[in-house]
Amino acid sequence: MKRREYNIIVREHSNNLFGYAIKFLHNREDAKDIVQDVFEKLWVNRRKVEADKAKSWMFTTAHNAMINFSNRKGRIQLTEEMGKYDEGVSPCCVTDSNQVVERAVSILPPVQKSVILLRDLEGYSYKEIGVILDLTDSQVKVYLFRGRKKIKKQLKGMIELV
Repeated sequence: MKRREYNIIVREHSNNLFGYAIKFLHNREDAKDIVQDVFEKLWVNRRKVEADKAKSWMFTTAHNAMINFSNRKGRIQLTEEMGKYDEGVSPCCVTDSNQVVERAVSILPPVQKSVILLRDLEGYSYKEIGVILDLTDSQVKVYLFRGRKKIKKQLKGMIELV
């Protein structure tokens, strides 16, 4: 990959990559750091990464970096009860529907969260998500189904509390 191709790839995919990172991490500065690291790794590996595969390579690299970052920082706090809020946010304090949905997505396990964000937010196909996350199409569908089911259960629990 030449410098010109690299610049085009970064320009085309930076917004989507940043959007994915910020929805996953819920922190603008951490998302910027992850995206910057991905671009740096792409530059270092520019001779190994084909230009037509750069998009999936960047999303895969970002996904892995976010999982590692989250685990290192203890940011992912899974709860046994879907109705439990780990950041002290009660349903009565959440007024915006976007906040409610973001909150429900935030408690999902990392792979389910990534599949939902890539499919529903970014609009990627099952095949593209499979390439990015190294999953089969059927695994992507299962994670998507289970994630949506958990979100539905979470939202139903919040509605019952209100």
